[in-house]
Amino acid sequence: MLIRVRNLLIAAVPFAALLLGASLTADEGMYPISELGRLDLRAKGLQVSASDLYNPNGVSLVDAIVQVGGCTGAFVSPDGLILTNHHCAFGAVQAASTAQHDYLTDGFFAATREGELPARGYTVRITESYRDVSSTVLDGLADEMDPTERARAIEQRTKAIVAETEAAQPGKRAEVAEMFAGKTYVLFVYTYLRDIRLVYVPPRAIGEFGGENDNWMWPRHTGDFSFMRAYVGSDGKPAPHAPANVPYTPRRFLKVNPDGVKEGDAVFVLGYPGRTYRHRTSHYLAYERLVRMPFVADLNASQIETMETLGASSREIALKHDARIKGLANVMKNYRGKLRGIDRLDLVKRWQQDEAALQAFVDADPELKARYGEVLPGIGRVYQETVRQAPSELVLGALRASSLRLTNAYRLYEGAIERQKPDLQREAAYMDRNSAQLLESMRQALRDFHAPTDRALLGELLRRAAALPQDQRIPAVDAIVKGGDAGPAIDRFLDQALANAKVTDEASLQAALSKSPEALEQLGDPWIGFARALYPTFRALRETQQRREGTLSRLQALYVDAKQRRQSAAFLPDANGTLRLTLGRVRGYSPADAVVHLPFTTLHGVVDKTTGTEPFTSPARLVELAREGAYGRFAHPALGDVPVAMLYDLDTTGGNSGSPVMNARGELIGVNFDRTFDATINDYAWSESYSRSIGVDVRYVLWVTGTFGGATRVLQEMGITP
Repeated sequence: MLIRVRNLLIAAVPFAALLLGASLTADEGMYPISELGRLDLRAKGLQVSASDLYNPNGVSLVDAIVQVGGCTGAFVSPDGLILTNHHCAFGAVQAASTAQHDYLTDGFFAATREGELPARGYTVRITESYRDVSSTVLDGLADEMDPTERARAIEQRTKAIVAETEAAQPGKRAEVAEMFAGKTYVLFVYTYLRDIRLVYVPPRAIGEFGGENDNWMWPRHTGDFSFMRAYVGSDGKPAPHAPANVPYTPRRFLKVNPDGVKEGDAVFVLGYPGRTYRHRTSHYLAYERLVRMPFVADLNASQIETMETLGASSREIALKHDARIKGLANVMKNYRGKLRGIDRLDLVKRWQQDEAALQAFVDADPELKARYGEVLPGIGRVYQETVRQAPSELVLGALRASSLRLTNAYRLYEGAIERQKPDLQREAAYMDRNSAQLLESMRQALRDFHAPTDRALLGELLRRAAALPQDQRIPAVDAIVKGGDAGPAIDRFLDQALANAKVTDEASLQAALSKSPEALEQLGDPWIGFARALYPTFRALRETQQRREGTLSRLQALYVDAKQRRQSAAFLPDANGTLRLTLGRVRGYSPADAVVHLPFTTLHGVVDKTTGTEPFTSPARLVELAREGAYGRFAHPALGDVPVAMLYDLDTTGGNSGSPVMNARGELIGVNFDRTFDATINDYAWSESYSRSIGVDVRYVLWVTGTFGGATRVLQEMGITP
């Protein structure tokens, strides 16, 4: 039976055995929820116990933690009020904004519950339960099995587990998470709340102060927070947006401590970190370092420049681009930070040296050599192939993603083919359980569509595709060029496609979703025609990826086994979007010789940094209040000022955005929103010297919301007196 998160059994899942005897740096680690009872929390400075984090017989802190908009958030009132990041709510604010009501620029506050705006496309996910399903997923999968068949078997078995679970628990969502590649799989069951609304969002000049200049940097002066609220039907069950819905009552909400923390205090985070890659090999890291990340970073930079140019003359157009630019810029700078970190730590070479020592250890024992001797060479061969094919594969992936209209057209065509199959045999995006999410993402693509932007971005990728080596050509692109001058041919194709598109609004999209592949072709939409021409190439790439995944799944499991045999130690599984704990202290650091970063920035620093030129503009009222010293109760006693952002040595990554930062007693004292540029390397390795995460101090959250924003009803709902 499933183990409820509030009834967790410490040793419930087999992957816990992988963690026994682990020797970890004091603050390193994103601990799975099942492992909290193994930690000496008191020795790490916390005053909470494992039963406070989760209670075998009742309610616990994990019941207040949610996933929202691809980030983490936390309930902070009994009426479903959620505190998360401004950048996590950004897409909802963009969708609600118009040139006349520019909530992105001006901010938003609902003076009453009735005035709270729908966060279109947003859901809130709450972890309900988990159990290990490794034996079900892997039973009978022999090492010598064809890699593609192995990958398909794992995929089909996980889909079957999900379908069975959701049938047994109507209204719940299930997911199978791979904890260790090819080795351990855990089923998580979630409640999804579908009516999410905006409550208070600070102006962009606060929520994004410093913009991309300061992103991933310290010192930081960004008020990266927003308040949202979850609603349910009058029966208390999840329901789509409706005026009659009522605020959700969480099992637990976090107490907000307006006194914050000081340097050296113990803090911790519960959240949903996205992906880390610490158990991959040097072959993977070298591919990332030399091939994929430079390609993505450079492409993103080019696309950002294009969208900024096209949106410069119109706020209406710029609004369509804002969320996309923000996402591209975030990835671009993150990747460049990772590239610097990999080189700074000489990480590829270090991993190669570790693997050479592991290979020598394996080769010295005939039994180990028989089992593990070909693991590293086998992984190497997979990445050699990946590197060879990277020019076409990277362009192909970017080609479809860069054009919003082509993205929708391909989803329509591929979806029509997939719906002819039994549900469990379809690609996951086209299964019945995911149809609502697919439709919403396609609607959003229509809302953000701008023809000149689509033309420019797709044109750049088509020209890149036309310049690929002869043995990596994309037939659908060659059919456009027809052996002639690529530039004019591509321009003619784009002009014709934009002029003759048929699926251009929500009504035509809705109608197209029910059509067969043949009926879609009869529409005569050139975008669907191009998607049809691309389809065989994408299918071939998918089959190649499945073969590689099947090979790596088996080899990665053996690689972890071999490392454990050599080190007589166990490892925490890489982050994978499931609930994790990380803990440490409020600490500054020294990023370079003679440079020391203190752990707090202040409101005075915001004023000093304000130049009046983007992205360093501040609302006049904020500057006025700061100069008046109107701090109220929110001043840091030692600083004599309102603290804005803080540093701590927690082990975080993407997905931890919006995570509540809690003090030793489990009270909310900040909201995690970033890492330093030096800490972008966290995805591959944690460094005691350089890994620092950044949160907005709760005192700035409360000061901006109440003193600056006048949203005192939000403070009162959290039990805070201004």
